[in-house]
Amino acid sequence: MSNRRNVFNQGQRQALFIGAGAFFTGLLLLAMLSIVLLIVTRGGGYFWPQDVHRVSFLSSIDDQPKTVYAQIQSKYVQDGQPMRWLQLSDAQSPYGRQILLESNRTLSLKSAPEAARIALNDGRVVLAEPVSVESPESTSTGISQIDAVREKVARIDARITAIRDESLSDIHLQLTELDKRNVSKSAPARKKLNSAFNRWHSQVLELERERDSYRLNLRLAQGDEISVPLMDVHSLEHTGQLSALAKVGVALNRVGRFLTESPKQANTAGGVFPALFGTVLMVFLMTIIVTPFGVLAAVYLNEYAPDNAMTSIIRICVSNMAGVPSIVYGVFGLGFFIYGVGGSLDKLFFEQSLPAPTMGTPGVFWASLTMAILTLPVVIVATEEGLRNVPQGLKAGSYALGATKAETVWHTILPMASPGIMTGVILAIARAAGEVAPLMLVGAVKFAPNLPVDGEFPYLHLERQFMHLGVLIYDGAFHSQTDAKSASMMFAACLLLLVVVFILNILAVLLRARLRRRYERR
Repeated sequence: MSNRRNVFNQGQRQALFIGAGAFFTGLLLLAMLSIVLLIVTRGGGYFWPQDVHRVSFLSSIDDQPKTVYAQIQSKYVQDGQPMRWLQLSDAQSPYGRQILLESNRTLSLKSAPEAARIALNDGRVVLAEPVSVESPESTSTGISQIDAVREKVARIDARITAIRDESLSDIHLQLTELDKRNVSKSAPARKKLNSAFNRWHSQVLELERERDSYRLNLRLAQGDEISVPLMDVHSLEHTGQLSALAKVGVALNRVGRFLTESPKQANTAGGVFPALFGTVLMVFLMTIIVTPFGVLAAVYLNEYAPDNAMTSIIRICVSNMAGVPSIVYGVFGLGFFIYGVGGSLDKLFFEQSLPAPTMGTPGVFWASLTMAILTLPVVIVATEEGLRNVPQGLKAGSYALGATKAETVWHTILPMASPGIMTGVILAIARAAGEVAPLMLVGAVKFAPNLPVDGEFPYLHLERQFMHLGVLIYDGAFHSQTDAKSASMMFAACLLLLVVVFILNILAVLLRARLRRRYERR
């Protein structure tokens, strides 16, 4: 035993511990860097325009050669065999499907600059060669005129929308009012409204037929031709003809659409605007709720509470709250806020709507309250740390000048502790932006067609369910295992969430440094 103790001297043992610590720290940093690099690479690939290829291969079904237009989603090696995930369009699946192609079944693979990636409004994609644009007069024009024709189609669609919003909806409201008053169907007023409704409706149908008769003719790789309504075409990109700079422009455009459009195809395509909006709104409401409560609790514990066992127990409880699993807060929010408080509010103020709940159902307000409870310990601990760092001499000077304790706290202590308070608040925001488990119980859903904010009174609908970036990523992680396209969108959403959290942390550092400089000069 004695010999083993003397293997290393004291300096060597210290060096061993330091070296082991440095090794594991480096390993951890390397793992974190690898994860971030994977997310950046896969997430960035969602926006980068990939070339369209003409691929010939032996079908695994009938061993017959097939030729398709395809984009390579990913490559990897399995059992020593190179594999490719292809997104392709053929006569059986013109709107795209994915296959796993082994290299030994590939006959040829070359770039196809004549082919384009045609994205439709519903999220589907066609890989084909644009041939012509078909007009209502059954005449075809060259593909170079597509932008001018699309403007014409957009004007027709705007006329349809205007008729529906300005004429048909007004007539519908008047007919509904006549129904409420039990006006006879043979009454002149009703006949006049019905006649006007039929006239406008016929005009809408005629415009829709004209709009839908503008079609884009496409040719697939094996020569089959299909046509899609021009109204359904979202974008058309000849990615194989783009320069590197043009591809950067297309990628930036896709980033913009990703941030401003709604998800499509069951959250496997399109953008994340409702999820981004819901995340920001929930975090905003949570911040408004948690900040005053957290700061007041910290001020009481640090400045007013007696230094006894009860105060120590409260501090221990606050610290332990930070370690409680987040799903427990979700269960608490579901039971206490939604079923308890929300159910009571329904009985008091929305009895006419029962048994359909108004406030007794998951929504953005209950989600914000639950996240406020979850992040409250972060704000309290950070604020208390800031309050402890205020020099005692400043407090004594304030009291010596005749200020009361409340005046000293408000005018001296809180401004000096503001860097710590700001750090706690922004750390709470960063945690709330990334939490998923409790939100799935108290209001966040996979798809919410209506935003919590709109032009209808009271404009902010706190009872509505909402989308959240974390929930979107969770859903994508479970539904994109074999779908390279939706997996790329999930990584893009992860990248967006990382960027949001990174920006919030940078803001925390900058604000804290600025506030420190401000009060150090005083």
